[in-house]
Amino acid sequence: MKHVLVIDDDVAMRHLIAEYLTMRAFKVTAVTDSWQFNRVLMSEAVDLVVVDLNLGREDGLEIVRNLATKSNVPIITISGDRLEEAEKVVALELGATDFIAKPFGMREFLARIRVALRERPISPRAKDRRLFHFAGWTLNVKQRQLISEQAGEVKLTSGEFNLLIAFLEKPRDVLSREQLLFASRVRGEEVCDRSVDVFILRLRRKLEADPTNPRLIKTFRGAGYFFDADVEISYGVTWPACSLTSVDVAPSAPVSRQSGGRTDRSAHSFPNRP
Repeated sequence: MKHVLVIDDDVAMRHLIAEYLTMRAFKVTAVTDSWQFNRVLMSEAVDLVVVDLNLGREDGLEIVRNLATKSNVPIITISGDRLEEAEKVVALELGATDFIAKPFGMREFLARIRVALRERPISPRAKDRRLFHFAGWTLNVKQRQLISEQAGEVKLTSGEFNLLIAFLEKPRDVLSREQLLFASRVRGEEVCDRSVDVFILRLRRKLEADPTNPRLIKTFRGAGYFFDADVEISYGVTWPACSLTSVDVAPSAPVSRQSGGRTDRSAHSFPNRP
């Protein structure tokens, strides 16, 4: 399920977008300002962002610029003003994927979202910003950090890191010993056939609750190994803590989440629609 993050200070528009996309199998988080926006980006994988350029106290273009420099997530900008062509160009040049003016039809809006979500070639720079999320673990490729809430940071050798990347890029695909041997090569070092077994053993000890009964890295007898877990990929960086306080908002600021036709109203309540 694709996760769409919407930032708009118009309650009715947030409600409309969240309700419409939720009914079409999207997970939607709707927020009112950059403080809440950054909180979501720090804690969850987001597939697409919708930014209203007219946020009252805040500059939507600045939000677009900041996000585009830190993430590869598609950005659709919306505006209620009749902007000049030059202003639309600025939004696109700052990193927006698309622009749509209010009022707009929801079918057209959905079509633009689907187009923006189509898989695009990953640039080497974006590839370095990948965050792999699996079984309570997060692997930050750029920082070469493997972290979980329970175990904290776990150190990986270069060979272990390369091998784990190979598994995470092709979850549940059986990878032969030859494929894993090639993937685990470290520049300037010789590796042998037994190196794969050693790396597998070490990774199991670091990832598995019970390495003798592995649930993540499993053996496919006579063929190789496969990684048996759901893997999510996001593109981002370690967001600076100061970004959380860039806007003076009370800690109880509302955040709404909708998924699968249900809304968690514990943090935010939309007004009843007639």
